[in-house]
Amino acid sequence: MFIKLRNKFLILNMAITSMVMIAAFAIIYFITYSNIHSEIQKKLNAGSEMQIAIEGTDLPDDAEKGGSMVTSQNFSLDGPLSFNIEVDTDGKILKINSFIDMPNEAYYKAAETAWSNRKNNTTITLEGKQWKYTINQMRKHVIQGNGQQYTVVENKYQIMFLDVTESNKTLFELLTTLLFVGLIMIFVIFIISLYFANRAIRPIAETWEKQKQFVADASHELKTPLSIINANYDALLANQEETIKSQLKWLGYIRIGTDRMTKLINDLLSLAKIEDINLEAQKTPFNMSSAIHDVMLSMEAVVLEKGIGLSHSIEPDIIVKGDPERVKQVVTILFDNAIKYSNENGQIDISLKKSKRQVVFSIKNSGKGIAKQDLAKVFDRFYRADPSRTHENGSYGLGLSIAKTIIDRLGGEIGATSVENEWTTFTFTLRL
Repeated sequence: MFIKLRNKFLILNMAITSMVMIAAFAIIYFITYSNIHSEIQKKLNAGSEMQIAIEGTDLPDDAEKGGSMVTSQNFSLDGPLSFNIEVDTDGKILKINSFIDMPNEAYYKAAETAWSNRKNNTTITLEGKQWKYTINQMRKHVIQGNGQQYTVVENKYQIMFLDVTESNKTLFELLTTLLFVGLIMIFVIFIISLYFANRAIRPIAETWEKQKQFVADASHELKTPLSIINANYDALLANQEETIKSQLKWLGYIRIGTDRMTKLINDLLSLAKIEDINLEAQKTPFNMSSAIHDVMLSMEAVVLEKGIGLSHSIEPDIIVKGDPERVKQVVTILFDNAIKYSNENGQIDISLKKSKRQVVFSIKNSGKGIAKQDLAKVFDRFYRADPSRTHENGSYGLGLSIAKTIIDRLGGEIGATSVENEWTTFTFTLRL
């Protein structure tokens, strides 16, 4: 399932990225193509213009009043090679104007090919070079002595040829480069897309696995009290003639099972409520120092009963913006956890202080400690480092998970450090 989802991400990302890249390369190529061909056409048009100044001549019958620019026919020795051929209405060569050293057969072939394809104005190959041509009817611009200008349309045509070998080579090299770079980029995009697709799918897969594990763990935890209830119910049925008073032992076991189920279900509901992303955490200013003292007073009897030493260093009147009830819940969970896992006649140290722009709470207890490999898992649901202590003091391994969820929702951080057979410290921070 996750491989299919990853492949969908990969294909979607590859498709979008490749389309953008192809569009960018296509724009680059067609802009370059248009610029080069526009420049070629401009040179062809410029080379085909011919104007002659004549003074004191009579205007021919087929003269037309025309433009005012006067230029002379020329062939540039710089840039692409060019030549032109004058032909009559049947395509017969009248004059060849060229500085290029080519045999006459080449000029005749050029004229014949161009005239037979005069409507297409395509590119022809001649003497190992590619030539672009244009065919225009010749006109003479005449200036009379009195300054009047006229255009005379002649009954012949001029075929202008321009060497476009280098231009076509440039376009071909550009296309080859873009294709080569495109293939490399598609491969690179595939590798990057695969990497990010795997990264994107990993949290989903981990969440799915955690959810499956959560359902399995919750089912297992509920199975134990249900088994107790069923077993004691059967015992009651087997002794139906007995009085209720004589059956109190079995009823007590049933009560223990229901109490465990109630606590587990309440913890699960509390965890689900805290994790509800649509439920905003309530943040109001409150005195965190007083809240810590309240929790300590409520747990004092348990500490004394177990013979645990308690010391504290709490800065007075630290005001924090958060949810006071949730913060008390976290402190209670950590305090209760410290009591459970402290050794007999052990020690618990509580600290609350400001550090830069945040408040730091820590609780340290002596005892067995937590193995280094287990530290990263202590906040997982239903996790217990010592399986033999299952359900000890009614613990289901949800307390620390609830504490972490609350601190995360309040924008803080929580963590644990430990040295085996010495001490364990839980610390959380909140912004002031």
